[in-house]
Amino acid sequence: MFGYDSFIRKPNNIQQNISKLPASYAGFFDSNNNVPGQPVDFQPASQASVPAVVHITTTIGSNQASNNLPKTRRSPFSDLFGEDFFEDFFNGPQMRSVPQRASGSGVIISEDGYIVTNNHVIDEASEIKVTLNNKKQYTAKLIGADPSSDLALIKIEEKGLNFLLYGNSDQVKLGQWVLAVGYPLNLETTVTAGIISAKARTLGLNARKSNSPIESFIQTDAAVNQGNSGGALVSTTGELVGIVSAIASPTGAYAGYSYAIPVNIVKKIINDLLQYGAVQRAYLGISYLPETAPESEKTKNNYKEGQGVLVLEVAKDGAMANSGIQSGDYINKVNGAKVTGGSEMVEQIASYKPGDKINVSYLRNGKEYTTSITLKNKTGSYDIVKNTVSDKLGASFQTLDKKKAAEFGVKGGVVVSKISAGLIDEQTRMKDGFIILKANGIEVKTVEELMNNISKSPKRLLVEGFYPGYDGMYQYPIEIN
Repeated sequence: MFGYDSFIRKPNNIQQNISKLPASYAGFFDSNNNVPGQPVDFQPASQASVPAVVHITTTIGSNQASNNLPKTRRSPFSDLFGEDFFEDFFNGPQMRSVPQRASGSGVIISEDGYIVTNNHVIDEASEIKVTLNNKKQYTAKLIGADPSSDLALIKIEEKGLNFLLYGNSDQVKLGQWVLAVGYPLNLETTVTAGIISAKARTLGLNARKSNSPIESFIQTDAAVNQGNSGGALVSTTGELVGIVSAIASPTGAYAGYSYAIPVNIVKKIINDLLQYGAVQRAYLGISYLPETAPESEKTKNNYKEGQGVLVLEVAKDGAMANSGIQSGDYINKVNGAKVTGGSEMVEQIASYKPGDKINVSYLRNGKEYTTSITLKNKTGSYDIVKNTVSDKLGASFQTLDKKKAAEFGVKGGVVVSKISAGLIDEQTRMKDGFIILKANGIEVKTVEELMNNISKSPKRLLVEGFYPGYDGMYQYPIEIN
């Protein structure tokens, strides 16, 4: 059975452009490289990309448990007994690890030291070191990270660096030659070649770290191994077309296929981190049938292959609420770009921010319609979000349905639909499905009311609510800063 390895660090394992002209440009363009019938020459692209790809080593702090037991979310009843009781009873004594080292790769995207890599390369690092191809070493600082796309931006203090120019991943074709450049297994810079095998692949990796994962991987057969994470996938003209992120492997070593984040997603995420300090995620406000859904689900929903993305539900306060699109329609184009599955649609929407107007085409009974919508953020407004408190909390929220509220005998509330990595997980024992009735002593009936309440008390949050099927009320204090 093959698994997907995103090169998550293991201890002691060997494991745009920013609107500035380059002082020493690392890109190379030669149309002769792509002349039909001519042998492909990888030398120009290799020479262009190697100086712009760096080796990243990180130190992970010593405050992590090393007994290899999985972290589990406990029952709300554990609040009655305390955390130590449950840890001692179920897990036994905890051992503390010594500082650990890990490594990966990164790509320089500006002459003044901005570097893009994978979030999982630098996640939880207490120190980040960057080594250039010329052996010079620097300490890097983290500018921003986005677990939903597994991307991070770091910076070193230097000028006149070689860097790669962004290409256009929408124009990447199946069968096209590409190069993977990185530092696998703690070796020197390594360049491997392969072809584009598939596009818009979904692996489920980013769902481990985010409630709203973005996955639309480019699949290639270029050989990559542990340490390649965060490295470059480049075209034969030396343009960056993706950031290497994962492999399909039963062993953790290369076994045939590797995966890269499309550069068009990279551009959007990095620009957001630079401009706003947070990623501006846009939402359509629909639920849809993923292409990876089991056949039983497809049959149940009368899914028709080749039509597009089947809409299951349209949120009442979402971007598509008044668009005319309804359950049973098939979205087949986003701003003119054809989409055949959910991952392609997610990739297209990931290029936009809240407040952007786009055209969405859909099929109903075989006839195509086009509607114009304005994208919203996760709270249902059009605003640019500079302080993503909900991301810090690490949870997805939904306004409690009026029918459900009546069943529970409450006026309204906010459902914590999914908890992942974040402050709620770190500081409380809250479980998925908790219904918030009050935040900092004030009633909240919608997600927007909850977010507004949090913005007024940005340092501390006290939520009160209940679990359906359980007696009593629960309180959870959360320190935000």
